[in-house]
Amino acid sequence: MTAVEASEAGYEIEKLLALHPKGFDLSLDRITRLLAALGNPQDRLPPIIHVAGTNGKGSVTAFSRAVLEAAGLSVHVHTSPHLVNWHERYRLGVKGGKGRLVSDPVLADAVRRVAEANGGEKITVFEILTAVTFVLFAEHPADVAIIEVGLGGRFDATNVITRPAVSVIMPISLDHQAYLGDRVELIAAEKAGIMKRGCSVVIGQQEEEGVRDVLTSTAERLGCPMSVYGQDFMAHEEFGRLVYQDERGLSDLPLPKLPGRHQYANAAAAIRAVRAAGFDVPDAAIERGVAGVEWPGRLQRLAGGKLGHYGPQDAEIWVDGGHNPGAGQVIAEAMANFEERESRPLFLIIGMISTKDQLGYFRAFLDLAEQVFTVPIRGSDAGLDPVALAQDAASVGFEASAVSSVAEALTVIANLVDEDPMPPRILIGGSLYLVGDVLADNGTPPK
Repeated sequence: MTAVEASEAGYEIEKLLALHPKGFDLSLDRITRLLAALGNPQDRLPPIIHVAGTNGKGSVTAFSRAVLEAAGLSVHVHTSPHLVNWHERYRLGVKGGKGRLVSDPVLADAVRRVAEANGGEKITVFEILTAVTFVLFAEHPADVAIIEVGLGGRFDATNVITRPAVSVIMPISLDHQAYLGDRVELIAAEKAGIMKRGCSVVIGQQEEEGVRDVLTSTAERLGCPMSVYGQDFMAHEEFGRLVYQDERGLSDLPLPKLPGRHQYANAAAAIRAVRAAGFDVPDAAIERGVAGVEWPGRLQRLAGGKLGHYGPQDAEIWVDGGHNPGAGQVIAEAMANFEERESRPLFLIIGMISTKDQLGYFRAFLDLAEQVFTVPIRGSDAGLDPVALAQDAASVGFEASAVSSVAEALTVIANLVDEDPMPPRILIGGSLYLVGDVLADNGTPPK
């Protein structure tokens, strides 16, 4: 049995999955009804940092939490999806220390109570789990809650929040087109739906001018105090340090613990969000938070664990759950930066689900990777057949092979580079579901 199946909370959630339809049904009617039956716990939360975006929302959540906790504040955090265990979605704040994942008995009890309050009415499991977030966060005191949007924004179940301390919109690109629209401007309009009249808004780095225009015009229409990356705040590397700038001046900070240049803008958005939410944290706390931030499954290096034994000796093995072309571009840029510092042959081990743009993801790595190995995904019914995925990789110019597992791919790579004096760099990614499988198999689930 997996860790999820073995837990009491996991058992309760699996029962709900069998009872209610899978997937998303974007509407606020069901969650509003359920929360009313529960006494509207969403109205009894501490100040809320509400985060949306296609890419980077998990990172800005992690940075915000790290900075606030470094300042001694207790921070509740809701994220989705989880990688290995359902409990990862709910981190409860601890005064003066780092928050902890909710315990199994507490989560199981909350799930049972919310399901009972629903009374068997039609609903999605994500809506039930979102209601669980509000119940847990209302019943456990904390100084601040960071709540990540699940899908979109306007009709996401988390969008029953009426007065966030700040709404944060991170980079937007094409993803979930079936639900959100087939143009980035349409997707931006959906994500802008988390903005509330008169409430502060932070807009992270946006590559598309049209996206930025949609977001800023929405904020202006709603009378939201607005901060825009590149205009009101920014960050860059200088002499091996991170320089953050806003109207208060310059802050000389350590480079983020999370690798990749894209994390400079994510760290900047978090600092600005914390300040816009009304938390005047000292510079020392910002330094500690940026230097100590952790975010599992996002450019995470596998150090130790079971899977490393299958791969080449001294190989660098990275996992990342980015799964759309925008994420592929920033991950590929990070791999290119690694290559500049230390040249190693790069191999990709990729698994994806059918709703993603496989070709766009693969194109980001052209001229970087030596070869692609495609693998199945256990954690999703929508996982692509590795043979078809290998054909997609080949169609954009890669040498690609389908294999049965990550362990087999690592073994094949070990045989390929047996005579090579430089150990390879290996990226395992394409799906958060795959990353969850890898961390479970490796024996290193998030904590």
